[in-house]
Amino acid sequence: MLNKEKKFQEMASEDKARIVAEWLDEKQGENVVIMDVSKMSSVTDMTLVVSARGVKHAKALAEYILDKAAEDNIEFLSMEGQKTGEWVLVDLNDVLVHIFLEELRGFYNIEGMWNGAPKIQI
Repeated sequence: MLNKEKKFQEMASEDKARIVAEWLDEKQGENVVIMDVSKMSSVTDMTLVVSARGVKHAKALAEYILDKAAEDNIEFLSMEGQKTGEWVLVDLNDVLVHIFLEELRGFYNIEGMWNGAPKIQI
């Protein structure tokens, strides 16, 4: 049997993205979208976009992802935007999570930037 650390290191990017989407759902993240950008990006395989109800909610979502990633031994590389909480980017290596306030989500339109990327059903 694989230990937990090895299990998550060997897990496919899509499976990690689904787990992160579940975490976001647990904390009432809104309108979660998973995109497979593996054929379009050399930086990551999966990109998640989620809306937060406010700055405190965005920060809480980011912190929850960090806590759960540490708990499950999922690699965490960096986080940007936590201070302002309007757009927080969490880098889990092969999975990038964009947490936006709704009005900024529409403005930056990450989904449009990756328009050709297949969306993964949650």
